[in-house]
Amino acid sequence: MRSSNPVFSRRGFSRDNGGYAGFDAQQQHQQAGTNPYATNPYATDPATGMPQAPARTNAMTMDDVVSRTGMTLGTLLVTATLSWVLLPVDPANLGKSYGIAIGAALVAFVLAMVQSFKRKPVPALILGYAALEGVFLGVISAATSTYLGPGVVIQAVMGTMCVFGAVLLGYKMGWIRVTRRFYGFVMAAALGFVLLMLVNTLFAIFGGGDGLGFRSGGLGLLFGAIGVILGACFLALDFKQVEDGITYGAPREEAWLAAFALTMTLVWIYVEMLRIFQILSGDD
Repeated sequence: MRSSNPVFSRRGFSRDNGGYAGFDAQQQHQQAGTNPYATNPYATDPATGMPQAPARTNAMTMDDVVSRTGMTLGTLLVTATLSWVLLPVDPANLGKSYGIAIGAALVAFVLAMVQSFKRKPVPALILGYAALEGVFLGVISAATSTYLGPGVVIQAVMGTMCVFGAVLLGYKMGWIRVTRRFYGFVMAAALGFVLLMLVNTLFAIFGGGDGLGFRSGGLGLLFGAIGVILGACFLALDFKQVEDGITYGAPREEAWLAAFALTMTLVWIYVEMLRIFQILSGDD
């Protein structure tokens, strides 16, 4: 089962000359007819009850995932705090700060795409992505806090934490079952959502206003809620990838990919939460 995040979605594995997992899309396609988890290199083969990828030394553990995720999120929080403090959002400087934030977000996107096309994780790319996303989030959060009140940012942070905790609990309790059908539905819904938001953004850029109105008013709340739900689904997919990787001996370096994927998903959820509370505060 591939994760929803680009960094995982391109990764599939088979035995290579080095004795460990490597990308082999043809073998995955051949297996897919009988094994619903054929695209997950670490999932159990239903026919044998054994993992598809062999166990190895120097395997990823939960401690590895937690430590790498802590480093990645810690980097994001540090740069977000610095951006909040150092980049002014008063009326005279708001445009300049927003320009820096948008530039940081675009470079972060490029770094994310570069990492997603690499066969192995590059910690410098992942931490660089987190640092630049922190700049973006710091500026938009500071602007929101200044013009709508600090409660909006706190609500968005708490909302993100609650979604993470709820999905983790649901996944561990077995209330959320990640299947091939679940994966397909989430990916299709995510693609449609992103394309629709892109069209809305293009209309806003060239037509002015709020484009088609999908990010303001009642429609804004609806699509914000859909975005949060999709983010929650992404978390479930990521938890599945991490669980299978730990259980079936993914290499330790894969912990960086887990940290990257989880950070991307949490950023997604936070931005959607922030937008929802902005609308509820009366600023469309």
